[in-house]
Amino acid sequence: MTATSAQPAERFLDIVKGSLGPRFRERAPAQDASGHFVADNYRELAEHRFFSAAVPAELGGGGVSHRGIAEVLRELAHYCPSTALAFSMHTHLVAAAVWRHRHGQPSEALLRKVAAGELCLVSTGAGDWVDSVGRAQRVPGGYRVSALKRFCSGAPAGSLLVTSAPHDDEARGPEVLHFAVPLSAEGVVVKSDWDTLGMRATGSHSIELSDVFVPEEAIVLRRPRGEWHGVWNVVLTVAAPLYMAPYVGVAERAAEVARLAVRERAPEPALLVGLGELENQVTLAQLAWRSMLDIADDYAPTPTLADANRTLVRKTLTANAARAAVLAALETTGGGALFRRMELERLFRDVQGAPFHPLPEKKQLVFTGRVALGLSPIG
Repeated sequence: MTATSAQPAERFLDIVKGSLGPRFRERAPAQDASGHFVADNYRELAEHRFFSAAVPAELGGGGVSHRGIAEVLRELAHYCPSTALAFSMHTHLVAAAVWRHRHGQPSEALLRKVAAGELCLVSTGAGDWVDSVGRAQRVPGGYRVSALKRFCSGAPAGSLLVTSAPHDDEARGPEVLHFAVPLSAEGVVVKSDWDTLGMRATGSHSIELSDVFVPEEAIVLRRPRGEWHGVWNVVLTVAAPLYMAPYVGVAERAAEVARLAVRERAPEPALLVGLGELENQVTLAQLAWRSMLDIADDYAPTPTLADANRTLVRKTLTANAARAAVLAALETTGGGALFRRMELERLFRDVQGAPFHPLPEKKQLVFTGRVALGLSPIG
């Protein structure tokens, strides 16, 4: 990262380390215990213009690079993983829009709206994947969409739902329509059903769309349903390093807590081996994650299927190493790690979300195996 591109990121990192982060860490145990969304944290992020941080400066945003905003997400996770993960879901949508803008595709209006109003974008991509869920029916002037979308992180504070729906077109056949709809639109309901093992304060509720009208001009992409489309090369390459950044931060924080917990103990062999294993796993997570950022290259390339595949391999490696690191932190610390006041117990639960982001390991293995044989990545 050059000095020029680093400067905007450093400003936001300083805000996290100097003021927001310590307050977020103080709130985190109660938010985890209650499962309540990190609303206060989101309000403070908006006050400091984090939601527009990745929007190009010429469009009214903070001008933080792709790599820079990933570092901000990693740092946020040191203080509150739920805040970091929910914010990453907004950020990866902004990042995809920035890529389109940089490559001459229409997204300037969305980016300017985000910057002008510090809008929070909510994603449904993980649950939709290639086929999407729900249905879109043609009506005069647009479509009526009904669907139940799951894992919509940040939903309680969301402004726009960035989503998709299947549609059977008489001429083109089965297709998927991509669009954004205001969460305030008639027929959009946040279900408040997020009650989970970890990342409990992300507000990743289901969102139900009941006969929601989507105007024709809101459709930003049509693609054949059930077939690989080039848009996924962009989405995976740009998004995966961002939604995995919080898990790298969780692993780093777990290592920090464990080292502090054992610093007064005698350096017996079992302790030394545990600390060594912990360091190895954290380093593996960092290396795999930073390799993903290298592939994304700050929006420079037009990602290929090979790039998407390389990114997914590294996503699996990052997830596995982050989970192994937190487990090593618990084992090295000993029985005291079971106490909730220790923080490691919560970090252990939070890191369990890492494998479930696109793609889970077994699906990634099939994807990568098909690519290795020169087949379409989906069967």
